[in-house]
Amino acid sequence: MPTQRKALLQIHLCVLLWGFTAILGKLITLPALALVWWRMLIVSAALLLAPRVWRGLRAMPMRLRFAYAGIGVLVSLHWLTFYAAVKLANASVGATTIALGPVFLSLVEPWLARRRFDPRELLLGVAVLPGVALVVGGIPAGMRAGVAVGVVSAVFVALFGALNKRFVEHADPLTVTCLELGAGTVFLTLLAPLLPHAGPLLPLPGLHDAVLLLTLALGCTLLPFALALVALRRLSAFGVQLITNLEPVYAILLAALLLGEQRELSPAFYAGVAIILAAVFLHPLLTWRSAPADHPEVLGTAESKGIAD
Repeated sequence: MPTQRKALLQIHLCVLLWGFTAILGKLITLPALALVWWRMLIVSAALLLAPRVWRGLRAMPMRLRFAYAGIGVLVSLHWLTFYAAVKLANASVGATTIALGPVFLSLVEPWLARRRFDPRELLLGVAVLPGVALVVGGIPAGMRAGVAVGVVSAVFVALFGALNKRFVEHADPLTVTCLELGAGTVFLTLLAPLLPHAGPLLPLPGLHDAVLLLTLALGCTLLPFALALVALRRLSAFGVQLITNLEPVYAILLAALLLGEQRELSPAFYAGVAIILAAVFLHPLLTWRSAPADHPEVLGTAESKGIAD
């Protein structure tokens, strides 16, 4: 198989696996906080088994360690609000709101990266508003809190995506992912007593949830991470961004096939999804730069969001 074609198939497999994260979040019975805590703990513990990570940690300046740890806090808040949105609504709603991440990124990145603002990016933000309105109007009233929380999650995606782009070239991506997810685990441990809860703060998962958590952490985080580390070096940033924008499409199709969520949602919802996705696919066309996707940024922290510079 030609090398580039193989890389394209690898990226599509990565995006498909990332699409399963919303499905698994719905199937796991743990509350969102415990789900995210276990996921981050499993992934960071697995990465600590790699000698490369320890070498990277020893070589990293303290200033960078604090920077990546701070980004890890944003990552933990993104995952916490994302899975809260899935629990409050469903996987389709969670995936749709996260699709707004590139839109928010186009608005916050000029500020964080200290670059000139492009008015076309503001136009992109305005273009998704009718889609959001249709999504809200196309779901049961009881799910609208999930939309609000999902939008907050998309803002966190934009914030840590922009910061990762700023710092990505300063350290090994495996080391960065381990540090960010480890810091996120510590942050959620400290946050847990402050949040309303019934029963244990961070309950042990039963067998059913444990199997799904391992699938989420290893199969939908570390496996696509490893595939993408190889594939992204053979693809353009433009092509990768177009492919990774398919993640909500995969997630919504999987939710319909596996969870039957289309019975809960109206045609207006799917019309809103189409508008949002059209704007998201327009984004790389507006901001295209001819550059290789040499850096996977930190794939394990954000599924496919913003993996191409």
